[in-house]
Amino acid sequence: MPIAIELKLTPEQAADADELKRQAALASSISIHEISHVHLVRKSLDARKPQIIVLLKVDVYLKDETFNPELKTFLLQPVSNQKTCHIIGLGPAGMYAALQLLERGIKPIILERGKPSRERIKDLSLLNKKLVVNPESNYCFGEGGAGTYSDGKLYTRSTKRGDIKKVLDVFIQHGADERIGYEAHPHIGTNKLPRIIENMRQTIIDAGGEVHFNKKVVDFKIEKDSITKIYCADGDEFDVQQVILATGHSARDIFELLHHKNILIEAKPFALGVRVEHPQPLIDAIQYKRNERGDFLPPSSYSLVTQACNRGVFSFCMCPGGVIAPAMTAADETVVNGWSSSARNGPFANSGMVVSVDADNWKHLSAHGALSALEFQKQIEQKAFAATGNIQAPAQRMEDFIQNKTSATLPRTSYVPGLTVAELKNVLPSFITQSLRVALVDFGKKMKGYRTNEAVLVGVESRTSSPVRIPRNKETLRHPQINNLFPCGEGAGYAGGIVSAAMDGIACANALA
Repeated sequence: MPIAIELKLTPEQAADADELKRQAALASSISIHEISHVHLVRKSLDARKPQIIVLLKVDVYLKDETFNPELKTFLLQPVSNQKTCHIIGLGPAGMYAALQLLERGIKPIILERGKPSRERIKDLSLLNKKLVVNPESNYCFGEGGAGTYSDGKLYTRSTKRGDIKKVLDVFIQHGADERIGYEAHPHIGTNKLPRIIENMRQTIIDAGGEVHFNKKVVDFKIEKDSITKIYCADGDEFDVQQVILATGHSARDIFELLHHKNILIEAKPFALGVRVEHPQPLIDAIQYKRNERGDFLPPSSYSLVTQACNRGVFSFCMCPGGVIAPAMTAADETVVNGWSSSARNGPFANSGMVVSVDADNWKHLSAHGALSALEFQKQIEQKAFAATGNIQAPAQRMEDFIQNKTSATLPRTSYVPGLTVAELKNVLPSFITQSLRVALVDFGKKMKGYRTNEAVLVGVESRTSSPVRIPRNKETLRHPQINNLFPCGEGAGYAGGIVSAAMDGIACANALA
């Protein structure tokens, strides 16, 4: 059995394999010559004091012990054409649901409205450079869903909802760096995710599953409280036995279809705000309390939360060394998100900065019923588009926003389509701007230097979570009206990121099986 120990090292020591081995020998009182391998189990950073410490949990293997770590995997079974499940959506929830169904001997048939990841890249280029939005192929729709281009952050607080190690190990098996298995805040990187997602798709196909692209679901046939047929926009029809609905939080047409067919859905609270972008060296200097980050520390991140005007305000999806990306799914709206490459070596740091939105804020839209929160979200995105006349984003320097002043100029930005000077109070509801102003002042006190006109606020960050929940039975995970429908993942309101969506996909597959 390996010896488990904990180490506190400098960043320089932690980056040196020989020094790590020497420190492990000292801590375990074992001769360094008796150690065959030091295996990292957990790695985190403590930057609260000037002397930054790397906290490590490691397993020390001796020379007579074999180091052969096993990755958890799906034990894929032969599948019969007689027992199938149709999965709508090939994001993290749909993909992991498919793998779990294969483990349970059920054939998954996935219908994805968008394109394979390599074809999707062409549409993203048109979006960024020509400002042309393809409503079926964008940062939200296509192979891997929004997860493919959402930075690949794999940190989750949903530790009791499923087997996180299995989710991470499956990513590693399909090409992710083994570091995601031990880092406290694991991250793959947008540049690496497409290939990993393609590998996972191939695993599903090789095991007997099916994946169909460009299959936008537009209708269901319902008989005796069950979906019996799915209709696609291209005219294709699929007879179905069971359905996992894993369409993500931006598939508004699916919510509208369910509402139209009187299938129960509910409006749900979400969050709305902006993307905040700073120079990355400024965030490094604030967090690391030094002028130069050096070669042994990663680009710094932050997490901020406060109460302002009786509302929660918090940072969301913080991207060190990242870029702001256009995340709209229709031609008349402006939506921004953020991501980083695996190296996180860009010159900017960006984060969502959002304010909680609840039922009181959309009650004036009650005529839309269960779609009233979605309509509220949509109207703000359309207002952001109207502020510029295209998908260039309305923006304002941070201190100008706090002081209620129009920015004379805007700083350089990572947002490729470009920024346009705007007063964000004319785009966002007053309760959002008031809460943001108070919160940014507070955050400037918590992080000295964060409040600065070097930072820019970019609108709007509105797709933090789904504005709709699709109800399901707590035990069976089935929809209360439709016997063979399993609402799943972020779009249904049961997840908030890649890992939690993946675990929910596994849970739905097990409940169905």
